[in-house]
Amino acid sequence: MLSVSFVTPEGSRVTAETQPGHRLLEVAQNAGMPLEGTCEGQMACSTCHVIVSPDWFDKLPPASQDEEDLLDLAAGVARTSRLSCQIEMTAELDGMVVKIPGVSRDMQIR
Repeated sequence: MLSVSFVTPEGSRVTAETQPGHRLLEVAQNAGMPLEGTCEGQMACSTCHVIVSPDWFDKLPPASQDEEDLLDLAAGVARTSRLSCQIEMTAELDGMVVKIPGVSRDMQIR
């Protein structure tokens, strides 16, 4: 079992557990984080944008040019921004910390 800590825009920390191979977007949504993932992980939007803690950012595989282009469209982008649909959980990422941007958009919350 792997763990991920999400830091909400309000500063609260929510820890979730997952199995290797799951996408960070799924883990976040299952933990109640406000990430829409409109394109359902097909890398056609930027609604699953997260900010990876600098301590963990360099452990991730580099973003593709397509991902970089989509991040250009995301609100509140930082140097360590990534699309959570493109992060596959592995043992190397056990304990990773990611921040949910303060300008997240979630059309699913009513």
